[in-house]
Amino acid sequence: MSIANKANRLTPYVFMAPAAIILAVALLYPIGYMIYASFLDWSPSQRIGEADFVGLRNYINLMHDAAFRESFWVTVKFAAVVVTLEMFIGVGLALLLDRNIKGMSFLRTIFILPMMIAPIVVGLMWRYMYHPTVGIFNRTLKDWGFEGIPWLSDSTWAFVAVVMADVWQWTPFIFILSLAAMQSLPRSALEAAEIDGASEMQKVIHIKLPLMLPVLIVTLMLRLIDAFKVLEVIMVLTNGGPGLSTEIVAMRIFRTAQEFQELGEAAAMSNTLLMVLMALTIGMFAYNKMQEGRAAKMQAMAAKGTA
Repeated sequence: MSIANKANRLTPYVFMAPAAIILAVALLYPIGYMIYASFLDWSPSQRIGEADFVGLRNYINLMHDAAFRESFWVTVKFAAVVVTLEMFIGVGLALLLDRNIKGMSFLRTIFILPMMIAPIVVGLMWRYMYHPTVGIFNRTLKDWGFEGIPWLSDSTWAFVAVVMADVWQWTPFIFILSLAAMQSLPRSALEAAEIDGASEMQKVIHIKLPLMLPVLIVTLMLRLIDAFKVLEVIMVLTNGGPGLSTEIVAMRIFRTAQEFQELGEAAAMSNTLLMVLMALTIGMFAYNKMQEGRAAKMQAMAAKGTA
């Protein structure tokens, strides 16, 4: 191989090197630092080099920590509920509005406004709406002759309250991505279904949703990861209360580091959450690859049917 050919092959790597170095410093170094810290008995009053090495003690403590187990269960429950509701409502809205409607661009702008608002502002806004006496929800209930609801002082209603706020803010994200995926579907598959006499519901179930599945899986993965680490809205709304009813893992990590001054244990909690999210991501990517293969086969069969 000539020197010129070798230089041509190396050129892309030369251009990629600065970005790779920046990525390694900005991403991998903090993760490595956090992993190392999780093996230490480290408090904010110490430099990391002065902390005692305790091995797996922080991870063993987590397995016996009832508060961490409770916060992990609350996180799983919260993520499952909000992501299910957001996927159902967001995809449903996309199916409903996948047609030529006057002012559609204006509607899209209105729909995405909630996700553009800062989480702290969302938390404050919903906290005022949940106020027991002057909040709009309880005022409306009382105007209709019903008793007010203890939105933020009852453990069950507090969980419902944080779910409602998250669904309001992030359903537009699902809607926009679902609508974009729907409008990029091959017309040939839908035309073939129409020729075969398929109803609208049959087209949705057997054509649209299967072909959209790769995009929906990626969307689901992004929302699931974000739901596992949400912090600001819940902190402003309930601060994890009443009790531990709305305390998710991110808030437990924050409290362990800030209030309890246990940086090593907080790092161990962060690593545990990171491993869970990595497992979810790898599993969803593997499933997505399988679905992409199935979608490609469906498109090929539809193309043959119209040929």
